[in-house]
Amino acid sequence: MDLWILIGAAVLLVAFGLYRFFKARKIMNTLTEEEFRQGYRKAQLIDVREPKEFDGGHILGARNIPLSQMRNRLVEIRKDKPVYLYCQSGARSTRAAMLLNKKGYEDLNVLQGGFKKWTGKIKSKK
Repeated sequence: MDLWILIGAAVLLVAFGLYRFFKARKIMNTLTEEEFRQGYRKAQLIDVREPKEFDGGHILGARNIPLSQMRNRLVEIRKDKPVYLYCQSGARSTRAAMLLNKKGYEDLNVLQGGFKKWTGKIKSKK
């Protein structure tokens, strides 16, 4: 009996993971660094990492709205302009895109591989 419960739980976890994966692919564009560079200057560029990470280095022109604060700071993000998101590796920016989509945002773009793969100009606090 316990084995069937374990198998059932594993199947549910896999199904939920696949659902989130395909949902994310549907609601956002995952962009290469080159594609990201082409559009982020005409968009809202948002770094969803925590402030200490942001201060350590961020893409030039980015605003810091950490994922942990995003629900309370939605008024800072316009719905009528494209949103370009990034985090350290891509996981938090995907979660941020899903949250924004639930709140009615549509043009959502995420940097593939996150900030750790970025080779362009950065700014950091001294």
